[in-house]
Amino acid sequence: MLFNTLALVPLMERFEADHGTLLSAAFFVGRRDDTLFAEQVVDRDSVWVFVLLGHEAIKTWKQNPWFSLSTYRIPTWTTPLLLLIAVTALVPNTSFLGHSCALAVGYAYGLGYLRLLAPPERILRWIEGKLNLLGRLPHYVSVDQKTYGRYGVLPTPNSAPPNVESSPMNFLGSGQRLGP
Repeated sequence: MLFNTLALVPLMERFEADHGTLLSAAFFVGRRDDTLFAEQVVDRDSVWVFVLLGHEAIKTWKQNPWFSLSTYRIPTWTTPLLLLIAVTALVPNTSFLGHSCALAVGYAYGLGYLRLLAPPERILRWIEGKLNLLGRLPHYVSVDQKTYGRYGVLPTPNSAPPNVESSPMNFLGSGQRLGP
């Protein structure tokens, strides 16, 4: 349970930064109780970890479709599958079918097939306005802030001001070297 929590927290933080606090709460704060199944407590955090891993893998795949390992090019969306195989082999009494279904749901949500599960932004903005969540919660990510992520719109290397000559890195400054 500790490893599931350690894996879940950064993935949920990334999801919240991309989709907003209200949508994250709607998805992940549902039923949080543990289920007794065959006199054994089943923890659902690992399922959420694989859902979010599938979502992150698709986001990474859209930005960088391959990573190189020696001379092999491996698709980035396959990395959660390797983790699924490792967890199934190393951790006893884990559900391969349950984790693979969770991974499939994460893939489908990342590809946009399950966007209909999210409430419309108009409703989320109305709830934010009525509850004044932006004023009450210190690290709240609004529906409007999630469009550009945590850092807003970052400049690209090719975005030079209109009256400045283009250089390789769009260097502006005095040119004084700092350091040895």
